[in-house]
Amino acid sequence: MKIKFNMICLLIIMSVSSLFAQDKQPNILFIAIDDMNDWTGFLGGHSQTITPNMDKLAKVGVNFTNAHTSAPGCSPSRNALLYGVQPFNSGLYPFYEHGIHEALMQKYTSLPRLLKENGYNTFGAGKIHHGTLKDSREWTDYYDVKQIKKRFREGEGYIKGKNGKYSFRPTLNPDEEHKDHQYASYGIEKLNEKHDKPFFLAVGIVKPHLPFDAPARFFDALPDDITPPEMIDNDADDIPVVGKSLQKRGEYNHYKSKGVWNDVRKSYLACISWADYNIGRVLDALENSDYADNTVVILWSDHGYHLGEKQTFKKFTLWEESTRVPFIIYDTRTKEVQIGSSYSEPVSLINVYKTIADYTNISSPKYVDGESLVPIVKDQSLKLEAPTIISWGRGNYSVRTKDHRYIRYFDGGEELYNHLEDPNEWKNLANNEAYSSLKDELKSYLPKEEQATVTDHISAWSVEGADKAKFRIKKIKTNKKKNKN
Repeated sequence: MKIKFNMICLLIIMSVSSLFAQDKQPNILFIAIDDMNDWTGFLGGHSQTITPNMDKLAKVGVNFTNAHTSAPGCSPSRNALLYGVQPFNSGLYPFYEHGIHEALMQKYTSLPRLLKENGYNTFGAGKIHHGTLKDSREWTDYYDVKQIKKRFREGEGYIKGKNGKYSFRPTLNPDEEHKDHQYASYGIEKLNEKHDKPFFLAVGIVKPHLPFDAPARFFDALPDDITPPEMIDNDADDIPVVGKSLQKRGEYNHYKSKGVWNDVRKSYLACISWADYNIGRVLDALENSDYADNTVVILWSDHGYHLGEKQTFKKFTLWEESTRVPFIIYDTRTKEVQIGSSYSEPVSLINVYKTIADYTNISSPKYVDGESLVPIVKDQSLKLEAPTIISWGRGNYSVRTKDHRYIRYFDGGEELYNHLEDPNEWKNLANNEAYSSLKDELKSYLPKEEQATVTDHISAWSVEGADKAKFRIKKIKTNKKKNKN
């Protein structure tokens, strides 16, 4: 009886301690990853991946297994998340040059700026915005990376072209000469410091973004033969014309003709392991710091990635591999009573802004889209009001529910996939009358209004959807003028 009474007292003390901790504004550890798809242990995307540190985080936090980007490209995805506005509400569908930042700062309040203006110290390293933007309105301090030339193990991997962007090779440099190691070390340094105010620590891990280069030991840890993703030769037969135009068939066929897809995929997995290693360094530092019990960890990738699925390479499509992302939230203040769990309902990264504002007890600007995920972190039986919407160019949208994906292109072309029976999205059901009512339901979630594409500082190469032809014509005319001069 005495043991039972002591146990009850202990649980009461733990609950009271947890509530007391939650009354304080928590620190936010914001881990942004570049171009990482579901090839992680905790998402089960590839059987040979090695991601022990993220897997460990997923076991104690909430693993959002059906999380998706707002747009399958670095610039639009990060603009949506950091300014809190869906592309169809902001007009920021494609990529933009870094000069767009000032105009966006005039119109919106970025997430780090919101926190800084409301009493947080904000620290950043690596890729948070698209491009390294060290705006003092957003950041208390931002890390200056050291650029060091990479050295490669000769005779291994593959390189396409001469500029080094399409490199798939093991490096020989010491760890500390790699950028992601530097970014993680900055995060560790900040976690080891004494802070008199709550902090927002943003660590932007660049890998597995191209080039797929990582320290040699992460290549060595993988088998020689990498299992390719499941594919079928006639996958494109039932895809509408606009969907086909989004495929990077040239790049896919290049690696196929050169016989180097195994090198490409192995390099991608090595970069994922390298990213995981550096993320683990930061998480270990948090666990051993003074902030281990008052920090909310939010880990996310800006979009997914194709490694041959749908006969394409990179991102820039509205299919599963391009939109699905790693996304974990772990509130260390409740770790005594919280058990790690998975959440399989659809969730968009557009919800990150309101989620962090909710955790920090700061009001979001009225224009911000999305919903706070804090209630779901506490109770996974809850559902959001609407499915996830993904944009890639004005008029090109995808609706992702728990079991289905519906795609509608600007010209009316459609795709519909049943993920319960077809997780690879091989069979387009859009023209199947048996699914007409479901298609109508999903279609009702498409944007009722869409903003015109913002044209200032636009990167014309990335424009898709209803504006693609206009910007391609402009590009051709510009090139002709240059040739005349």
